[in-house]
Amino acid sequence: LGGPDPLDYVSMYRNLGNPALNVPEHWHYVSFGLSDLYGDNRVHEFTGTDGPSGFGFELTFRLKRETGESAPPTWPAELMQGLARYVFQSENTFCSGDHVSWHSPLDNSESRIQHMLLTEDPQMQPVQTPFGVVTFLQIVGVCTEELHAAQQWNGQGILELLRTVPVAGGPWLITDMRRGETIFEIDPHLQERVDKGIETDGSNLSGVSAKCAWDDLSRPPEDDEDSRSICIGTQPRRLSGKDTEQIRETLRRGLEINSKPVLPPINAQRQNGLNHDRAPSRKDSLESESSAALIPHELIRTRQLESVHLKFNQESGALIPLCLRGRLLHGRHFTYKSITGDTAITFVSTGVEGAFATEEHPYAAHGPWLQILLTEEFVERMLEDLEDLNSPEEFKLPKEYSWPEKKLKVSILPDAVFDNPLH
Repeated sequence: LGGPDPLDYVSMYRNLGNPALNVPEHWHYVSFGLSDLYGDNRVHEFTGTDGPSGFGFELTFRLKRETGESAPPTWPAELMQGLARYVFQSENTFCSGDHVSWHSPLDNSESRIQHMLLTEDPQMQPVQTPFGVVTFLQIVGVCTEELHAAQQWNGQGILELLRTVPVAGGPWLITDMRRGETIFEIDPHLQERVDKGIETDGSNLSGVSAKCAWDDLSRPPEDDEDSRSICIGTQPRRLSGKDTEQIRETLRRGLEINSKPVLPPINAQRQNGLNHDRAPSRKDSLESESSAALIPHELIRTRQLESVHLKFNQESGALIPLCLRGRLLHGRHFTYKSITGDTAITFVSTGVEGAFATEEHPYAAHGPWLQILLTEEFVERMLEDLEDLNSPEEFKLPKEYSWPEKKLKVSILPDAVFDNPLH
């Protein structure tokens, strides 16, 4: 399936599988155009043969072939084209272990397969081309419960579990859109493995695009000159280019100097942008190699705040316990980047280096980028107070949580509040 632009091309193949490995016959889709096809700077900048070709990867997808099906369905190609367009428009890349929250059946049916994980294609090894190296990342369709497990723990761990369940993917991680049960329903013992992994490893999710905002309660709302949040009757102040790049690098590198560079998807329409640490350690850093040169002389006037009000929609708010339990209690950080305004909120623990929030001044802002430092003791208390966030079916909006002695307030609000620029 092709179009006028290289990113529009997807090849489709009938794969006979491998009966010896219990791999069923399936359709195999492969994109081309995310890598450099020409080497003449027509689409991608040619950077030499040793580096990545174009974006350095192509997408693949394996769909179980239904009995009597003589031609491959075209919807996977359209799905891949949408992801490819996102990569071209944002210049953000994917990496094995990343996930995409899609919130809709991938084939527009009634299927429970509504999200995606990404991993190395089991058959297609990295290729050295005249224009650089190309790897092949396979899209794997998953249920909402499996996505949440990947968020709470990590994508690679869930992918390994999917490989052990033939009807949920098997060794080649073949997507079956008719699968009606999650891996945890098929084998309840797998939930125990996830719970143990979360307790031992924490979460590898370090950032998410979200519907969020924040207000400085210690500053009069009419003081627009120094407003650093979305206020009634005002437009959000924009992040500087250097702040934007630092946040981008913070997410891209997972705040780990030796991690592989990656910024998974951020899409205001249907996806949440997510990031997975590559080499988690107890001691994170808010600096990266490319942004370190901007610190400190390029960081203009960082303000310490006395009191703040955080605002999230329900989906974003549901990730707060993950942020606290899976990240901060493991000495890490978590960033919310607004998809409706130019705002960012980063939670940090006392073990994170390079933060401009400190124990003495736990709320600090640089432009519309807010950092909040939470001690382990306060995190434990917040987890108790926010326990009902884990029961969305019993949740009624709006919902407010307040810790007066900490001068912190958190509100969970309807989506419509964030869709209105004058909220």
